[in-house]
Amino acid sequence: MARILSGFGCRVLAYDLRPNRSCEALGVHYASLDELFAASDLVTLHCPLTPQTRHLVDHAAVARMRPGVMLINTSRGAVIDTRAVLDGLKTDAIGSLGLDVYEEEADLFFEDLSNSVIRDDVFARLLTFPNVLITGHQAFFTREALTSIAETTIANITAFQVAGRAQHEVSVEVIA
Repeated sequence: MARILSGFGCRVLAYDLRPNRSCEALGVHYASLDELFAASDLVTLHCPLTPQTRHLVDHAAVARMRPGVMLINTSRGAVIDTRAVLDGLKTDAIGSLGLDVYEEEADLFFEDLSNSVIRDDVFARLLTFPNVLITGHQAFFTREALTSIAETTIANITAFQVAGRAQHEVSVEVIA
């Protein structure tokens, strides 16, 4: 993400427990979370869900963000407190929202619900905003991403197969 944003000439701020040298080489500046929220027009989340990152974006975080911020979450749904983000959308504190994940997605994603009533009121409310895009774990669904996934899978299978042959050959030699 840092490489893509740098390619567009963006000043990139990042928050991470362990700064990445490759990102620093791109000119990424590491900042506190408060500094990042206050200074960013775009906040994009790429982190695992841990007890420390659960509801990382809550009411207090939204209040610290630059008014009209674009918020993108492609990590895990519970990294954001969806009700806090919904409140931010209603007050224009959040200018736009992109979600590839959702906190309560288990009963919503991965099946066709076209002819069903959505019983999750928070999710249903999100769908009413013209400045919200929800991709339901489909953001990766590009030709390039699928090609990369397929190539990595084939390389892993080949490496496993080669390692298995080598292990088998060694064990045969030891037994003989």
